[in-house]
Amino acid sequence: MAIKTILVSQPKPEGDKSPYYDLAEKYKLKIDFRPFIHVEGIAAQEFRTQKINLADHTAIILTSKTAVDHFFRIAEEMRFEVPDTMKYFCISEAVAYYLQKYVTYRKRKIFFGKQTIEDLMEVMKKHKNEKSLLPCADILRDKIPETLEQHNVNFSKAMLYHTVASDLSDLEDVYYDLLVFFSPGGIESLMKNFPDFKQNDTLIAAFGPTTANAVIKNNLRLDICAPMPNSPSMTAAIENYVKEALKKKK
Repeated sequence: MAIKTILVSQPKPEGDKSPYYDLAEKYKLKIDFRPFIHVEGIAAQEFRTQKINLADHTAIILTSKTAVDHFFRIAEEMRFEVPDTMKYFCISEAVAYYLQKYVTYRKRKIFFGKQTIEDLMEVMKKHKNEKSLLPCADILRDKIPETLEQHNVNFSKAMLYHTVASDLSDLEDVYYDLLVFFSPGGIESLMKNFPDFKQNDTLIAAFGPTTANAVIKNNLRLDICAPMPNSPSMTAAIENYVKEALKKKK
């Protein structure tokens, strides 16, 4: 089936450069962006039920900019003054630099990995005596706590925000050839917003095995998946499908 219109269930890329824009221009596609899920912070009252004392921790493990925002938000709501001695272990340089929003960067002990939790372990193993806090959402990839446990990191999980379905009611009568998903939460949002959703000719693309499983569990047809050996990214997977469809058309 030929693809002309695509809805990507993520925020629109910042700036003018994105592989999606290149794809749209190359194949004359209409690509729209719309987050199917969003994050809502929990209140201090709900946080207290987790019985976590922020003052007991000497380090924070930060896996996203969202985690940074909600850690400092909850600290403020709990009237906890984050000490200057606190260490910050960030999953990437981008997350580390984002800390400047809240702390004087050059005056703090900030460490970062390249992009994965395994990279961060290389940094953290030099700081074995820290008691770390892991701010996270209600939905957390198992790999993160499992990796921390494998490396005997002394840490507490602090659930500071929920992932919830966005209101998509304005899309009810809008049709796209391809819907692109990056998390099981996106699939759940689709089914919550449109309980009578019939896939018919609509193609569905999923990034990662857990997202692919969510597609199948909801009795939907999985048409495109990534990463694969010949398509390491979602845009590469879509391009391969588009090229194949154009070949068949000829």
